[in-house]
Amino acid sequence: MEPWLRGLYDAEGMRSVDGWAISEQGVDSLELMENAGRAVAEAVARLAPAGPVRVVCGKGNNGGDGLVAARLLGEMGFRAEVLLLWPADELSEDATANLRRLGEPAIEVGDDIAARLEGSGAVVDAIFGTGFSGAPREPAASAIAAVGDCDAPVVACDIASGVDAATGEVAGAVVECDTTVTFHGPKVGHYVAPGKWATGELIVAPIGIPSGAPEPAAAGVIDPAVLELLPRRGAQSTKFTSGQVTIAGGSRGLTGAVRMSSTAAIRAGAGYATVAVPADLEPAFEAAEVEVMSRGIHGPEGRLGTAGIDALLAAYERAAAGVLGPGLGRDEDSLALARAIVPRIDAPLVVDADGLNAFAGSLAYLASREAPTVLTPHAGELGRLLKRDSSEINAHRLSAAAEAASRSGAVVVLKGDDTIVTDGVRIAVNAVAAPALATAGSGDVLSGMTAALLARGLEPFAAACAAVIAHARAGQEAARRVGLVESVIATDVIAAIPAGLRSAGSVQ
Repeated sequence: MEPWLRGLYDAEGMRSVDGWAISEQGVDSLELMENAGRAVAEAVARLAPAGPVRVVCGKGNNGGDGLVAARLLGEMGFRAEVLLLWPADELSEDATANLRRLGEPAIEVGDDIAARLEGSGAVVDAIFGTGFSGAPREPAASAIAAVGDCDAPVVACDIASGVDAATGEVAGAVVECDTTVTFHGPKVGHYVAPGKWATGELIVAPIGIPSGAPEPAAAGVIDPAVLELLPRRGAQSTKFTSGQVTIAGGSRGLTGAVRMSSTAAIRAGAGYATVAVPADLEPAFEAAEVEVMSRGIHGPEGRLGTAGIDALLAAYERAAAGVLGPGLGRDEDSLALARAIVPRIDAPLVVDADGLNAFAGSLAYLASREAPTVLTPHAGELGRLLKRDSSEINAHRLSAAAEAASRSGAVVVLKGDDTIVTDGVRIAVNAVAAPALATAGSGDVLSGMTAALLARGLEPFAAACAAVIAHARAGQEAARRVGLVESVIATDVIAAIPAGLRSAGSVQ
């Protein structure tokens, strides 16, 4: 795990932790369950529920956590009712022990679960834990639906039932929680969509696992500490040593994309940026971008095409990193140009927008590149690359991104609320919420930032992670400056890039 990633567990990782604590360190499993249930009870108590707390329990140890929470809530003075979805004699050993400690009878429910939840002040979801995968079956599926129909706030034990802790996937019914109390450490499913959206507020509670437990290795949340890797300019720095970036794209009606990408690159620290654009559109770029050099590529009117292959390759010769695709357009000749030059560009390259569309269904073609490659698709673009519908990509975001990285030999940045960065082995997730980035052009800004950090010398995975978190932080700062999330535009994000990149070691 990179030191600037905050580790996330999957189901296997948490099994290893529990097994290590119980078998090797002699920790009583009932003690762990007691501490877990106490953390859940305290979270429910903070809600100050006005009505009874209904604790919906499965038959595994997650149900045992719920039973502990119910007992402790009763001791705190709340009315707590336990609703068992399976017969009591099917409970796990530790859950059975806590059923005996409960003091009040639990209720075995069936088709009456919805009626039993009416008038609840709060609901505790203790149906499934981190070991769950797949689609819930009955009676859990009906119970999850009933919890969803209930107006009361929902607190989950460890993870929202229906979410795969290892992937964030949701294959069927899922509990939409207001709060999730997870134990010992956060899980992948808390941060990757769609599981992320079922989590609500995430509270990480220690439950008595001794120090020295197995570390999480499944994935990691990007920490701002990655920004400490950025080299700083010194007295002997020049515009050339600060990194040269070439951005190729632009077509009639789509000139803004390459302009935003190039401006973002120099704002992110590239010392020199050149746009390679259709020759007949070059005057527009010259007038609009005074800090960016331009190079007109002769060919078809208003776009780049295969007639400009040699001239475009020449434009990349001195680049420390490049971007291909913003505003390129989907004309077949333009896409053929992308397919022709991408394998021949010697510099690290960010492929974005229509540069990605050029390789729809042909991801393996990108593996022929010798220099590093970063792909920055949204779900629709990744769907075209993998020949799948975007809905399927969004249902399996982690595995789709990892598959694309493995097949292309590239670092893949799957953009979204949970932007995922992976090289097929390492997996990083962005947890900086920035809804202001849901605006046209923000992806072009990210591609320029990523190329700038590549040009400044970061290795591709680190460069992509640093660009992603800096981009999200810039989105937050832009919203703060503008005063309204919905009013942020891409140029506002560009102006906020310095704030996004700033780290503890930066000159203020």
